Amino acid sequence: MIETNTLAYKKTSFALALGSFIVFCNLYLFQPMLPLMATEFSVSATQINWVLAATTLMLAVCLIPWAIASEIVGRRIIMVISLLLMPIVGLAMVFTQDLFTLTLARAVMGISVAGYVAVAVAYMAEEFSPKALMLAVGGYISANSLGGIAGRLYGGVIGEQLGWHGAVLGMAVMSLLGAIVVIKLLPPQQHFVRHNHQLHVHGRQLIAHLKQPVLWLAMLIGGINFALFVNLYSVTGFRLVAAPFNLPLSWASLIFLCYLSGTITSRLSGRWASKFNPISGMILGGILSLVGMWLGLVESRFTILISLLLLSSGAFFTHSLAYAWVSHHAKVAKATATALYLVHYYVGGSLGGFLLIYCWQHGGWSMVVTGGTVLYSLMFILCGYLMKTKQQPVLQPQ
Repeated sequence: MIETNTLAYKKTSFALALGSFIVFCNLYLFQPMLPLMATEFSVSATQINWVLAATTLMLAVCLIPWAIASEIVGRRIIMVISLLLMPIVGLAMVFTQDLFTLTLARAVMGISVAGYVAVAVAYMAEEFSPKALMLAVGGYISANSLGGIAGRLYGGVIGEQLGWHGAVLGMAVMSLLGAIVVIKLLPPQQHFVRHNHQLHVHGRQLIAHLKQPVLWLAMLIGGINFALFVNLYSVTGFRLVAAPFNLPLSWASLIFLCYLSGTITSRLSGRWASKFNPISGMILGGILSLVGMWLGLVESRFTILISLLLLSSGAFFTHSLAYAWVSHHAKVAKATATALYLVHYYVGGSLGGFLLIYCWQHGGWSMVVTGGTVLYSLMFILCGYLMKTKQQPVLQPQ
């Protein structure tokens, strides 16, 4: 097993983090450009949201198939395929001209990124020692946030200057270069055990995971957490380019620098889990995010900045703990379990956008806060149930 403070740990964790960085750059490239593209294509905020939602929905749909494939052929080869597909799809996207074709291309990008997302943590769970796993997952999710920041900032700045076609072309080139580095650094798996199960066996594993409250509740918590986090940022983007702020797109995209606070807290989550109850950490993260959302009721740039810092800090803290919880408590079929977590996570992100953007269009930020508070309350209730069920034995899927 790979232990902390070794050359193998540094090399492997860096490769995994770089791959994660590339994935999330591609995944969220279009988010800051949504207000600009709504104007370009003459559609509503809800309609243009499909450019982002199509990617995350297809990502969610394809996580399980990729995870099942990795149980047969291995984790590393799936990650390599995923990394190489991203620049290919990006180059194809450059030639799209209408919103429908672009949305389809973005859906295919969701299929591409799903391979890496589905199995990266399972790779870590099998190759790293338990102590190294918690730290590696924290670093991996930190790279998620850094990739999200970089992709969004790049999309906002380059999209405003060169248009979305130019932004996509540049991202495809950078993705190819990054993929080459990851492939060279990521070592073959030493502890992977091939499972040539038939499809019905994987189906039983999925059902068995969903029947275990100690796993499923954490998946629901992750989904609601992400539904709130990513879409509160989307709504804030629309808010800042509209009156009374009227910021240029490139300036409004700077809000994604607030993700840096999440980069820090995701790293701290591993230390919290080793000393305290992870569920209490999920609740703490939710409270921080909730306070941040409420603070956004104050109409000033400074308070919006502070609100987003709190939102990011809490959301990434909760996500890191819930993600690691599922990976740790699933005793077998770990790739399937972590993929199931991410299905809930990205479905929540997709559906949450339509809810919160609808609230924004029909009632402004105050209605967004009302809808968001309901979702946070539900997340806290689920944390309470998880606390009660954590002592139950985890069944092993057959």
